[in-house]
Amino acid sequence: MEKVTIATVAERAGVSRQTVSNVINAPEVVRPETRDRVREAITSLGYRVNQAARQMRTGRSKLLAVRIEPARDGINGSVLDRFLHGLTDAAAVAGYRVMLYTAAGDAAEIATYDELLTAYDLDGFVLTSTHHGDPRTSWLAERGVPFVTFGRPWGAPETHSWVDVDNAAGTAAATRRLIETGHTRIGFLGWPAGSGVGDARRLGWASTMAGPDLEGLAVAADDGVDTGAAAAALLPKDITAVVCASDSLALGAMRALPGRAVVGFDDTAVAQAIGLTSVSQPLAEAAGRCMDMLAELLDGRAPNHPTQLLLPPSLVVRRTA
Repeated sequence: MEKVTIATVAERAGVSRQTVSNVINAPEVVRPETRDRVREAITSLGYRVNQAARQMRTGRSKLLAVRIEPARDGINGSVLDRFLHGLTDAAAVAGYRVMLYTAAGDAAEIATYDELLTAYDLDGFVLTSTHHGDPRTSWLAERGVPFVTFGRPWGAPETHSWVDVDNAAGTAAATRRLIETGHTRIGFLGWPAGSGVGDARRLGWASTMAGPDLEGLAVAADDGVDTGAAAAALLPKDITAVVCASDSLALGAMRALPGRAVVGFDDTAVAQAIGLTSVSQPLAEAAGRCMDMLAELLDGRAPNHPTQLLLPPSLVVRRTA
């Protein structure tokens, strides 16, 4: 089998060898559409950076770590799985490997950081599931460990580099869709207050419902189909449509409120299978941008101030709305 080289990738992508090298080593200098084309060529050809040569040159392990989330209901638990796939692909293109670990809670995760940094020559971390008062970021920052987060640092957006999805924009788009199709009494089924992501999704619905002749009520439940059904049953009978903070809650709303229009969030495989209208997050793009930011930090190319990137979601319209 013929060896795949940078020249092979350049020919497949229709770019110069220098452009391929830039995508691997300095992706921020390459236009996004060109960067995507080169990465697609790298993946399809199976090109891999020479890790041994690069580690000798840079003195780094090219090893990153990220937590894998515990299994939940099999519906929304797949969201971060898709992010991890995207991160692994983006890391491979940049010449990095990804180590997965598990931890139950912030304290356990911080203890795991200490163990991993002692046992392995890790270059950095990608954190997920950020929340108010998150102690993980300060622990890493105090020790000078490079990291980025998928999810903003709620309440302190300037402290480090992050990529997030505009959750409020997603539920606002869902609510506008329902209004445009004739609904004026639109409920919201979300999570208990205090979750940064959940609060942002509620805000998108609430701000869009502020117009005249629009009425709605928000109810909260822990994420899940059964809990969603129980909470949805508390909505007024004249509610004709419901915007939900997750696809799990949306399935519960469909069970409790047959005949109503329902919109979920996360566009899971279940939503696709049953025809549920849902808000889709650009998870592969988010993962790629996280990798780009972390590579900038590790290579000393990052700007003097933290970088923040808020990506727009998209509404996938199906039969439920």
